[in-house]
Amino acid sequence: MSLHLTKPLAFFDLETTGTNISTDRIVEIAIVKVMPSQEIIKKTQRINPTIPIPPEASMVHGIYDRDVADAPVFASVAHHLAQFLHQCDLAGFNHLRFDIPLLMKEFHMAGIEFSLHGRRLIDAQKIYHLMEPRTLAAAYKFYCGKELLDAHSAEADALATYEVLKAQIEKYSGKKIYDAKGNEIEPVKNDMDTLHKLTTDSIVDLAGRMIYNENKQEIFNFGKYKGQLVEEVLKKDQSYYDWIMKGDFPIDTKNKLTEIRLRGFNKK
Repeated sequence: MSLHLTKPLAFFDLETTGTNISTDRIVEIAIVKVMPSQEIIKKTQRINPTIPIPPEASMVHGIYDRDVADAPVFASVAHHLAQFLHQCDLAGFNHLRFDIPLLMKEFHMAGIEFSLHGRRLIDAQKIYHLMEPRTLAAAYKFYCGKELLDAHSAEADALATYEVLKAQIEKYSGKKIYDAKGNEIEPVKNDMDTLHKLTTDSIVDLAGRMIYNENKQEIFNFGKYKGQLVEEVLKKDQSYYDWIMKGDFPIDTKNKLTEIRLRGFNKK
């Protein structure tokens, strides 16, 4: 099947130093430009971000400081990239919240106006989630092959979840995948300890306001200190702890934060 295009459609993806639009930078950009004639033109460019690439980011995309040491900075290729994307619509997978804003920031820092005016934005993830809903009823249909009657009845939903879990274990037991570090793992087993670890491995508090980094250290997952070690933030900014404790945060979040704070006191 061919895409019905009236102008070029550029599928693009970024690899970056992190997930903070304000402070992080691009380390690689890949563009697949599909022309109305269906010709495909590819361009991939490594970028020297001018700041260190954190180890946890390198573990995800496999790009280290040494790999971009001799790469051009964004400003030196910005004009060429802007020309390549000239009059293109933009497509990606969940690219609206991060990839496009970061790309626009990089162009702005390079002194080039990169406007979205007149460009159509296509997000394949939006289509995926719309057409394949991530609901209990959808899971019940997918894993069990049955329609969920009386959806949102507590008993029906609980029984459906039980059947879904059994079907998931049957479907995925023995199936191996690769984790972020490239290690082969078997994440789904008929073992509750294993499933508990799968469910909670990366989160510190139930709301996910704090998570573990690659070194199993607690970091903030929101706000102005996102990505920073919780212990270090509590040492340098006592008011942040007070703000959370007085704020509208779940009690579990406050309890976990207090545990980390007390642990820091005990180290002194």
